[in-house]
Amino acid sequence: MLIFCFAMSLAVVIFLLLYGLIEKKIRPQSQIHKRIMSIQDDADKKGAGYRQAARERKLSDIPFVERVVQPLLRALVQTVTRLAPKEMNQVIAARIAMAGKAKAWTVNEFILSCLLGSAVMWGLMLMLTWNAHYALIQKIMFLVFSGLLGGAMPIVVLNIMIQKRQESIQHQLPEVLDLLCVSVQAGLSFDASMRKIIDRMKGPFVDECRRMQEDIRMGMVRRTAMHNVSKRCQVQDVSLFMTSLIQAERLGTSMGQTLKNQADNIRERRRQYVKAKAMKAPVKIVFPLVLFIFPALFVVTLVPTLLFLVKNM
Repeated sequence: MLIFCFAMSLAVVIFLLLYGLIEKKIRPQSQIHKRIMSIQDDADKKGAGYRQAARERKLSDIPFVERVVQPLLRALVQTVTRLAPKEMNQVIAARIAMAGKAKAWTVNEFILSCLLGSAVMWGLMLMLTWNAHYALIQKIMFLVFSGLLGGAMPIVVLNIMIQKRQESIQHQLPEVLDLLCVSVQAGLSFDASMRKIIDRMKGPFVDECRRMQEDIRMGMVRRTAMHNVSKRCQVQDVSLFMTSLIQAERLGTSMGQTLKNQADNIRERRRQYVKAKAMKAPVKIVFPLVLFIFPALFVVTLVPTLLFLVKNM
């Protein structure tokens, strides 16, 4: 009887141990497996539905551009990017970021625009020189120069956009620095002051500050984010401003005093830049005077005298 009770108790203990092991280890895994299988089944059903819809879609319903042109252009761009060095892609990406179009354009799209420009210029030049009386070497040179011109047009447009954006950043920087200096001296922190300015102002430099704040919130080191701003802008005043902020943060100096000094320096540099442009104005106005104003003055003053002399001779 005692042996039977001992065996029953031992069996109950073993059963409880196995039940606890099943409840703790095996059952959760089985539930997770069931959930994963249900998710996969849903995905397979959706994929099957999409594939069925794609099969039911007739070839004539697909546009020619989507069916032929886009895959061809995509394959051409991928081939060019594979053949081109990686340094060129990095340079193009940096130039696009300097133009403020990093979220709108990609390197492949820019290369595709250059290729399309070359193709369009080649087509126009072929139409113009096909029946013209030019030698073969002249036609080849026309095609070469037209292709280079068409491929260089996107680059020229990108450089113009970069130049205008840099001028806008240089024009907006003193105002942003003054507002930062006033906000920090009023008791706000640098990040709070930057957020106030980002929420209430618009412009290319404000966009760069917004991206800097986003990078910092994503975990990037503040010094690295500020250094990236100076790299994207490529403006000397912005580089000096970011360098001074990095040094102030590293050395632990007063941020308010640093901002005040930088605001005064940037304002003085802006004043000197405007004075330099004003000093260049008399030199630049000489060419319109010689080409347009002086001939009109000569006609008004000399033509009556010449006509009077001709009549009296």
